[in-house]
Amino acid sequence: MTDNKGKSFYGSVKVGERGQIVIPKKARDEYGIKPGDSLVVFGDDKKVVKIMKADMMRDFALKVLEDLDKND
Repeated sequence: MTDNKGKSFYGSVKVGERGQIVIPKKARDEYGIKPGDSLVVFGDDKKVVKIMKADMMRDFALKVLEDLDKND
């Protein structure tokens, strides 16, 4: 389900004994998450956990570095 602010809710998941979760299929499909993909996990002081595909993080970091080079 997606609201009018571009945020989505995909349901709830349980953490297994080894700390693993299953990302709901609809979320995997929407974000193109495939078996073997690397994910980056972030958290904040409000105890919010966010997950991002590692290749997206790489693209973001390269863009930041590119922008820094333009300012030199």
